[in-house]
Amino acid sequence: MSSDHKRSQYIASFLANLRLEKGLSTNTINAYANDCRSFLKWSDSQGDINILNLQEDQVEQYVKSFQDQNLTSSSINRKISSLKHLYLFLHKKKLVQSNPIANFSGPKNIRPLPKSMSQLDVESLIQAPDCTNFIGLRDRAMLELLYATGVRISELINLQYTNIDLNRSFIKVMGKGSKERLIPFGENALSSLFDYINYRRENNLSLNSRDFFISQQGKKITRQAFWHRIKSYLQQTGLPIDISPHTLRHAFATHLLNNGADLRSVQMLLGHSDLSTTQIYTHIAKQRLSEMVKKHHPRG
Repeated sequence: MSSDHKRSQYIASFLANLRLEKGLSTNTINAYANDCRSFLKWSDSQGDINILNLQEDQVEQYVKSFQDQNLTSSSINRKISSLKHLYLFLHKKKLVQSNPIANFSGPKNIRPLPKSMSQLDVESLIQAPDCTNFIGLRDRAMLELLYATGVRISELINLQYTNIDLNRSFIKVMGKGSKERLIPFGENALSSLFDYINYRRENNLSLNSRDFFISQQGKKITRQAFWHRIKSYLQQTGLPIDISPHTLRHAFATHLLNNGADLRSVQMLLGHSDLSTTQIYTHIAKQRLSEMVKKHHPRG
């Protein structure tokens, strides 16, 4: 068996392990695959590097090659993390004696604060759809539910009728790592959902579809289609065009914290496995409080 074929088999086995045992999403697995291919391409450019006998100085050379590509610290750390997981897998399978990347750390990540929106801006966006037609009712319901629950856009578009409990005002979503969570929502979202459902029933719009949010053709709405709809509402209301569906998730978390919610509860609602991921929203909340004081205090 050729060396190239063996390497491809190692990578394929590693990716299969991520999919079957770790339960990672397709997008995450694709990112791992791209990082592994990037590493193999670099090793080929360096001559005959045996990936089963990789040395620490070779890892350093690989990481230095990122400087020529002007990669961000987060991209560099993701590539390093992918390589660490690959070699953990190879070590577990007894294909390597040790992990040459185990003690290797990349540059410190500088995480920019995610964009958020004021409550007034959120209200303007939610009120933008024309609710005299199917598209407007659907879009209003989607925007209301996004802001009411803080779900990811992928979780929203994958909702099915069976995932929504209208009697108790809960939705059930499957998040990252196939983790299920229940999220409550309020009266505004509930009212918009009923308006959308009633329109579908009265107009016999794909009632046999299991997907909750659908296009006029009766198919599940896509991420791209909903993003296109939001851009049209941003232009209509004069809001910044760099607002995205994910911005409403940030607004959900920030506004909860601004109004006294505790960090652990927000973490559970967002589906974050690590509290440190949620803590970034406390910085946004503090920043907004500081801006409010400077703007409104007589000696600000």
